[in-house]
Amino acid sequence: MPAEHFDVLIVGAGLSGIGAAYHLTHKCPAKRFAILEGREAIGGTWDLFRYPGVRSDSDMFTLGYSFKPWTEPKAIADGPQILNYVRQTAIENGIDQKIRFNHRVRRAEWSSAEACWTVEAERRAGDGTTGTVRFTCNFLFMCAGYYKYEAGYLPEFKGAADFKGRLVHPQQWPQDLDYAGKRVIVIGSGATAVTLVPSMAKTAAHVTMLQRSPTYVVSRPAQDALANRLRRHLPASLAYQLIRWRNVLFSMYFFQLSRRKPLAVKDLILRGVRAALGPGYDVATHFTPRYNPWDQRLCLVPDGDLFRAIREKRASVATAEIDTFTEKGIRLKDGSELEADIIVTATGLVLQVLGGTEVVVDGRKVDFANTLNYKGMMYSDVPNLAAALGYTNASWTLKCDLTCDYVCRLLNYMDRHGYKQCRPHNDDPTVAPQPSLNFTSGYVQRSIAQLPKQGSKRPWRLYQNYALDIVSLRFGKVDDGVMRYS
Repeated sequence: MPAEHFDVLIVGAGLSGIGAAYHLTHKCPAKRFAILEGREAIGGTWDLFRYPGVRSDSDMFTLGYSFKPWTEPKAIADGPQILNYVRQTAIENGIDQKIRFNHRVRRAEWSSAEACWTVEAERRAGDGTTGTVRFTCNFLFMCAGYYKYEAGYLPEFKGAADFKGRLVHPQQWPQDLDYAGKRVIVIGSGATAVTLVPSMAKTAAHVTMLQRSPTYVVSRPAQDALANRLRRHLPASLAYQLIRWRNVLFSMYFFQLSRRKPLAVKDLILRGVRAALGPGYDVATHFTPRYNPWDQRLCLVPDGDLFRAIREKRASVATAEIDTFTEKGIRLKDGSELEADIIVTATGLVLQVLGGTEVVVDGRKVDFANTLNYKGMMYSDVPNLAAALGYTNASWTLKCDLTCDYVCRLLNYMDRHGYKQCRPHNDDPTVAPQPSLNFTSGYVQRSIAQLPKQGSKRPWRLYQNYALDIVSLRFGKVDDGVMRYS
């Protein structure tokens, strides 16, 4: 039986995948496409993560789609609200009918002779059995995110098998976990940890956030008062765009200020923490990082919920290194011991390229570590393939929206000129490869050697700047001398 053919295959039915499908539906209406989703539901990250309090760490006026106003009162939204928003978008535009669930893409092979991708997916049947199915397409649009869905990062903790309580990772949160009245240790200091601690502290006996080193934590109102006022007096779409641009410009300003005047921004953040926790709290030990603001992502706590839990003694922070797990909890290197009934390892993600898909071009397996990232979405000498990836210093969806728009421009340009293939190619010897991310975060440093590189100049340079990307992706030439068409 011949493989089913599509003009475009989208991989992933999460936030970016549904956005990609919307853009194709409205800007390339003649294109026949399908979405291959490895899981059994729409939502990606927002369907996968089920831990207590899961929420965005960006405001929904920028994390939301440019074409669908966010209308809920909360700007810093809960995970179920975001999941509902993504699913509503899919249903309203008929995208849910285009999704093949339980199809996990494992391999994609390109043939220049046929100008076609052959995509192999592992299909899981209702009885749990799996088999391989094949599709062909002219263009492959990867929207599978940047981390491994099967498992999060878990360091080897000495003595972990000795712990008599329950050990869980947020990425595989057990729905039967009852932590009411229990002593909990959350290992970590990133976005997941600062979300879990105040949420679990509502019913747990006590929650301790155990961190090796501190992170910058910023409080922000969960509801945007100005946005809610504007929506009462203006059309929803206009109010949404005004607040969206206000937030975009402020985040760009704050990021640039952090780069130019890191000590001033550090002082500003720490003053906010001191005000939230009171003069007697040891901010220097527990909330003063060794790095400058935006060398790693800042952590956002809506309405200061983490600080409130600490003030009310329902939660505490311990800053120390782990020596070993024990039967009753964790012994630290200073000799003290933290006792717990439950230990949560909020120790991070495992990064991977294109959802872990093996990519082959004309018989040659692609090593993405040796490719250059073109405009933040394509890869040198890999034809007819794009990936939707967001910003590290702003909301994910801002860049994904621009990427989807550009891919539609590219497809329409190829149709107008009768082209079947497009391939970004670098023949400029002055373009020097550089790491694609300049974050010092552990999850980045663990994987940086396997990630594609960026170049030292356009269009291979990643600027992490929404305004520059609008100029480049929405108004820049599609035929820029670097993209080769045939």
